[in-house]
Amino acid sequence: MMRFRLSSGPIDTAQSRDGLKHPGSGGFCSFEGWVRDSNEGRDVDGLEYEAYAELAETEGERIVAEAIERYGVTDALCVHRTGSLKVGDLAVWVGASAAHRDEAFRACRYIIDEIKHRLPIWKKEHYLTGDTEWVACTHVYRAHEHETGHAHEHHHQHAAAQPFTPDYSRQQVLREVGVTGQAKLSAARVLVIGAGGLGCPAIGYLAGAGVGTLGIVDGDCLEASNLHRQTLYDARDIGEFKAVLAARRVAALNPTVSVQAWAEPLHAGNAVELFRQFDLVLECTDDMRSRYLSSDAAVLSGTPLILASVYQYEGQLQVVTTRAGDPCLRCLWPQEPAPEAVGSCVLSGVLGPVPGVFGTMQAMEALKILLDLPRPRESSLLLFNLLDHALTRLPIDVATGCASHGGCMAVAHDSLARAVDEQDIDLAFDRLEQAIAAGYRLVDVREAEEIARDPIDGLPSLQVPSSQIVARAAELGEAPSLLVCASGRRSSHAARLLRASGLRHVHSLEGGIMALRVAG
Repeated sequence: MMRFRLSSGPIDTAQSRDGLKHPGSGGFCSFEGWVRDSNEGRDVDGLEYEAYAELAETEGERIVAEAIERYGVTDALCVHRTGSLKVGDLAVWVGASAAHRDEAFRACRYIIDEIKHRLPIWKKEHYLTGDTEWVACTHVYRAHEHETGHAHEHHHQHAAAQPFTPDYSRQQVLREVGVTGQAKLSAARVLVIGAGGLGCPAIGYLAGAGVGTLGIVDGDCLEASNLHRQTLYDARDIGEFKAVLAARRVAALNPTVSVQAWAEPLHAGNAVELFRQFDLVLECTDDMRSRYLSSDAAVLSGTPLILASVYQYEGQLQVVTTRAGDPCLRCLWPQEPAPEAVGSCVLSGVLGPVPGVFGTMQAMEALKILLDLPRPRESSLLLFNLLDHALTRLPIDVATGCASHGGCMAVAHDSLARAVDEQDIDLAFDRLEQAIAAGYRLVDVREAEEIARDPIDGLPSLQVPSSQIVARAAELGEAPSLLVCASGRRSSHAARLLRASGLRHVHSLEGGIMALRVAG
């Protein structure tokens, strides 16, 4: 049952109220918010609501569930209008039923406050003068933040909706920005892949600068170990999807920015089409497969791409312009390296400011491209060590890269076609016993010391380190095999190598052993 709904048509209050009736409920409280004819001394002719529906519905459900749990009410419901409304129309309806009236009243009040504070719903007021203005609702009081164990009588009132107009004056002072540049940013569409250590500062600065539309792609949920470097979030957010959390933060930072979120990893089936919807893409993950896929999609869609990665105290930055003759990621490294050859924050460690610096650099490169600011003419890889401040710029020789294999476009096309064919490689199971029951032979591709330290308890498996998997491919035979490692990266890479060598019935455990523990 949905307890929060967006409605494009009139709200049926009788039906909403009747849906909350319960034999055990002796108290009922409802709130109705109507469109009024004035605001801040200005005569209002009507208004319109716009919502990021997916996020608003998810967060709205969470708010109502919080109210039910916090106040012990029987049931609660909130319906919020979207679209154009006239003066006197019902814009929002909140109802709560409980055994006693006090709980119903408190739950209703909690929902009202949280809806106004937390949901990505924007209101544009239309004035009798013909002007329009986006406004944000603020409150002088949030009931749950001031409650004590004693009964107090509060006069809870909504503060008048305050006009919200982003102030870009500090950046518009720059001669290269000005009003014209700000208009460019407002019209721009930027996609950020990864809302972690690199993505957090990039997303924050792009939203703050007034980029009109931000897309956010990330399939991970927030963990406690992320917080020291992923500063868009806090401890209360642990366990939630980063894409949803980041979209919520953007809505709070700059309500005029339109946000689209995908709580899933980038994949070969949608990458090119997704890139075509944006003017620019920032790749901010720590996943080499995602970087190569992004480079291929950028080349095939003609969408500029900004890549960054970090290793302990240093990092690198590359811009794939997609202009004819300019290099892509495969021009620099034709073959995707094995996961064990590439450092990660989990295995190698990282200080929070390091990805913060490089995510900020990605945002700066994005703004330079969108504003047509000066950039280096020659394509290169920028290396920056934050310990000794050593800065190195390595030129990329296109002739030794994709050019020797038909050019970036041809290489990207072949690589993406192969990636689409390999989309069934990663399989998810809650327990390894399920994989065995499904007919898969377990192949543990971790190193011997890893297996000794953390064995697969009592389950039969063939142990072949990922570095030896191709040389020992004959040991796997023709039976379906499920490769297993700690995080799923080495096993997935090994499965692709085996597929390329002719073994078709090879798969990888999605998320590795760590994912099994989370599921358990």
